[in-house]
Amino acid sequence: MTGERVPDKRMSEDEVVAELDSGMTIGIGGWGSRRKPMSLVRAILRSSLRDLTIVSYGGPDIGLLCATGQARKVVYGFVSLDTIPLEPHFRIARQSATVEAMELDEGAFYLGLLAAAHRVPFYPTRAGLGSDMLTHNPGLRTVTSPYDDGEELVAIPAMHLDAALLHMNRADAAGNGQFLGPDLYFDDLFAMAAEHTYMSCEKLVRTENLLDEGSVHTLRIPRISVDGVVEAPRGAHFTECPPDYDRDEAFQREYAATAKDGDAWKAFRARYLDAPSHDAYLEAVDGR
Repeated sequence: MTGERVPDKRMSEDEVVAELDSGMTIGIGGWGSRRKPMSLVRAILRSSLRDLTIVSYGGPDIGLLCATGQARKVVYGFVSLDTIPLEPHFRIARQSATVEAMELDEGAFYLGLLAAAHRVPFYPTRAGLGSDMLTHNPGLRTVTSPYDDGEELVAIPAMHLDAALLHMNRADAAGNGQFLGPDLYFDDLFAMAAEHTYMSCEKLVRTENLLDEGSVHTLRIPRISVDGVVEAPRGAHFTECPPDYDRDEAFQREYAATAKDGDAWKAFRARYLDAPSHDAYLEAVDGR
């Protein structure tokens, strides 16, 4: 439209965290150890935020927030580092009962996001009937179909998020986000399920250049859903962010090993996680 004023939503990681409060429910996009908004997660680790509920197809985001004690509750379909099947810091938190957990079937988790995105209180599903998902989540309810079949179904509640954190390959300053890898995962649903969405990206580009590297299909995060954009090259490190870079497997192994060694964890945190900025973190990573 001629004369349209396009908003500029550029922010820093610390400015995003300043918009968050203790006790919030925060959804984190990506999948396992793939395209996680790690620069934003690390900014939370540096902050005083506490008592968070984290909703995620989990990876190191959940593990780190469990290790620092900032996560009070985690809602997940799985928590994995992919090449390391079970996130080790999360394992310790679950075994020591230092975090409240709600574990759902992956499809049920998806339906919870979808319900919130569609602004309905729940979605019905057969997933979970006769399984331990209901046993270990006594808050889940069943409903009876109002039609002639009268079937009993599980009612997956909407996962309303106070904020969502995403990482995309490309974005513009207005908040349009683009993925260039093999999968969007469910980042679009996280954005629609949240009251506020903050998105980091590998590179900020002009709006007219968003199609230089991908088709219209790759433009799946609309600016109307996004409140802030952070340009963070290698912002998903150490998780993968193809085609820009692969997972840093050596660094991931170094991180995972700290779960068994308190002194190693303290040293790892001091060296990498307490770095005052994303740039400082990358300097520490590159200098290791």
